[in-house]
Amino acid sequence: MKVSHIALSERKLLLRSFDLILIIATLWSSSYFLIQEYIEFDNQLITQWIIVYVAYFFLFGEIFQLYDLRTSSNRFRVVRSLFITVFMTTLAFVFTPYLTPSLPENRIQIIYTFVLVFLPVMLWRFAYIWILFSPKYFKDIMVIAHSSKMNSFLTLIKNIGTHNVVCYLSDKKDDEYGNFFDISSTNLYKLIKSTAAKEIVISKNGFSQEIISKINSDIITLFEEGINIKSYESFYEEITDRVPKEYLDHNFYNNINLSSNNEKKLYQFFRRLLDVFISIIGLTILLLVLPLIIIFNLFFNRGPIFYIQNRVGKKGEIFKIYKLRSMVVNAEKLGAQYATKNDKRITPFGKFLRNTRLDESPQFFNILKGDMSLIGPRPERPEFVKDLEVKISLYAIRHIVKPGLTGWAQVNFPYAGSIEDQEKKLRYDLFYIKKQNPYLDFKIIIKTITTVLFFRGQ
Repeated sequence: MKVSHIALSERKLLLRSFDLILIIATLWSSSYFLIQEYIEFDNQLITQWIIVYVAYFFLFGEIFQLYDLRTSSNRFRVVRSLFITVFMTTLAFVFTPYLTPSLPENRIQIIYTFVLVFLPVMLWRFAYIWILFSPKYFKDIMVIAHSSKMNSFLTLIKNIGTHNVVCYLSDKKDDEYGNFFDISSTNLYKLIKSTAAKEIVISKNGFSQEIISKINSDIITLFEEGINIKSYESFYEEITDRVPKEYLDHNFYNNINLSSNNEKKLYQFFRRLLDVFISIIGLTILLLVLPLIIIFNLFFNRGPIFYIQNRVGKKGEIFKIYKLRSMVVNAEKLGAQYATKNDKRITPFGKFLRNTRLDESPQFFNILKGDMSLIGPRPERPEFVKDLEVKISLYAIRHIVKPGLTGWAQVNFPYAGSIEDQEKKLRYDLFYIKKQNPYLDFKIIIKTITTVLFFRGQ
């Protein structure tokens, strides 16, 4: 009997649902013998307490990547993320007494609460890895693409590890992969029935008009059978969170509706309010820690504290960006250069500033002025932009929105040391520009917090 696949969104929902059930069940059962003085289920405020606890758990779970599918497939990462999540949840629960129960006289009950949530959820996550994170629960798909892109496409799917390619149709066979069928002579309807594939991913680029007509004819029949059919481009976005390279051509407007962002007036208004609010908080915190930064700068980063550079903003306008200096004085005496991984120009204290993203904190002033937003493509230097616009098709598209202190490319692909890397970052930026919405903004903020907490800044 064929086991039904579990889609990516269903996996995330499954993780959250079982976490929720286990938390409530564990706290309820334990309230009668271990934490009876702390969390009483017969108390009239119990609903409020549970909602607050679960809200904290889900919030810290997002921050510490407990619901990231890569984390959820690795036992070590699961234990690490879960431990930090439950610890922070317990801490927040304890220190919000107006929303949560009063502290028990026997403080060990707080430790019991931590352990009683951590252990059951950990065992459930191990069971998920052992049972559900298995190829038999991956979605079975059929791939149709020209031989010129088939190898890279199949390699990508294999590396992502969430789909089974039951067969592929092309004009030529790829020796690295089996289950090949010739697109010119294969009946798609019969093949889909024999393989029981749940989805077909199609790229028509490279095929002759005759083959495209055949594919279109077969697709109509498959649609009537309820078979899910996706374009290569939409499938690529789904599994990589960036737009495909194919979007970077003269037909880009067919795939990216840039004008729609100008119609989101209410969204833009609340974004600006959030920018002002957070920039005021950020500048206040910077002023509080600035004395310490000055002291460390004197000993480990000798020279000016602040660093000013020209950057390219919205509509290609040049503005001055403010940073805490993280490199040696005269780091660019030979001219503008990209920062590289393990760059020797970065001072020891500068490395700390970069890892914690503190070096970028003065940019809250740029946000307050309106040069930047909290979220958007990172602003590049004019010298680099001029070169990148020549070497990367449609690079200037990223300038239709305000640059950001953090962004989708920044949290997914922070280090770019080559033109190929810059192109990949552009495709992350275009994904954000295309999808721009409050939920994606929230994900970027959470990922940025994670980057700071785990010292992943570059």
